[in-house]
Parts: sequence; C-alpha cells; structure tokens
Amino acid sequence: MKKSTRKTVIAGNWKMNMTPKQAEEMIKQLRPLTKGKRGCGIVLCVPAIDIPAAVRAAKGSNIHIGAENVHFEPKGAYTGEISADMLLSAGVEYVIIGHSERRQYFGETDETVNKRVKAALNAGLRVILCVGEVLAQRDLGITREILSMQTKIALSGVPAEQLKNLIIAYEPVWAIGTGRVATPDQADEGNGFVRAAVAELYGKKAAEALTVQYGGSMNEKNAAELLARVNVDGGLIGGASLVAEKFAAIVNAAQ
Repeated sequence: MKKSTRKTVIAGNWKMNMTPKQAEEMIKQLRPLTKGKRGCGIVLCVPAIDIPAAVRAAKGSNIHIGAENVHFEPKGAYTGEISADMLLSAGVEYVIIGHSERRQYFGETDETVNKRVKAALNAGLRVILCVGEVLAQRDLGITREILSMQTKIALSGVPAEQLKNLIIAYEPVWAIGTGRVATPDQADEGNGFVRAAVAELYGKKAAEALTVQYGGSMNEKNAAELLARVNVDGGLIGGASLVAEKFAAIVNAAQ
C-alpha cells in the first residue's frame, strides 16, 4: 500500500450468497468489528435481492454498499438486468464490473465491460473494474499484454476526471475460488502492470493516485503480506467477506 498517494479499499464480493435476513445479520456482526476503522474504505458488494436490507443494516456506519453488476442502458427490454439509476435509488454507492465469473459464465466481453463502466461512472456510481488473466495466458508469458488490453478497452472513452470514482481490481482468474493465491510478488507485479496501462492512458500522476486492489483469494491469513506490497491498495474479497470476523481481520490488516 502507498497511503501517501492513494486510498486503500477493502471490498467484499458476496457473489450468489446470503438471503436478505442473513445479509442484515452479517452486517450487524461486522459493524462493531470495524467501528472507527478509518485507515481504509470498507465496501460490501451484495446480490441485488440483498441491497435494501444491506443498506438499512449499514446506515450510519463506515460500511458502504455495492452491487455486483449493472446494465449499460438506463431502461428497456432487458429482462433480469438492473440499471445504474435503479442501483443509486436503492442506496448503492459502488458496483463491480467485469468480474471473471461474469465474463466466463455470462458472456461479458471487454466491449460490454467498457459500456457498463461508462454508464456507471456517468450515473455517479463508483466502479470496481476487474481485469485478470487465465492460467494459459500466464503460462504463455502474456500477463502484461492481457492486463494492458483489458484495462485500455474498459477505459476507452472514460475522461480523466472520472478516475476519482474508479478502482481497478487485478484478479488472476487462476487464483479465484481455487485456494491458489498469487504470491505477494506476483500480485504486486500484476497490479503494477495495470497501473502502467493507466499511466499510458492518463499519465503517471493519475496512475499513482489510482487504487488498484488484488482480487485473488485474499483472506485473513495472507492479507497482511499481500497488502504490504507497494502496488496492492486493498482487496476484492470473496469467501472471507461472508464471515464478519474474517472480513474484519482483513480490514484490520489494511489499517
């Protein structure tokens, strides 16, 4: 982390877990564990069905609520989708875009990710943009090229003044849900590749100010070592974000 120039953010991605009642109970447990923790931003990105309950449960705390996806159109015949304005009206502040599971299972492409990013930023949401390589690409030695391409396409047409509402999460796809974690050096290197791509688009100063998270199986046991790396400005947390004590431990590591 480099807190002198950029903000640290720990964000949970609940994926398809938790009923509204469970969401409310988890946040009630988390609140006292994170009360007064101002060393990093704290975000929970929850399933759409949980958003109202999560917003109510987090009200008045330092916990911010995010969504797991957003559509790029403001309204229309898009069954099952949710617009940026709908999320804002429900009290959502953040949204994850381009997660590898959305790309793998639901047909997301670099181009549709770009459209969602622009729609979310233009509406006033804060975006957590996910980029990452699969194992075959890492083995071919093209990680830097893949991260640069994904980053540049996702940010095509995004003006520099909107970067203040953008976080990028580097998530090596081979380290998500597998229990296999990138080494701290690999995480730092991948985040550095992302930062370099942003520097090519917007300049070094803008890149140095951007929060770049690591998003591959970070947990309460490895968080401190990963967060100690200069390019790792927080984490996008999967399984560990479902347990208040584990998520709070990661927040503490980021203090």
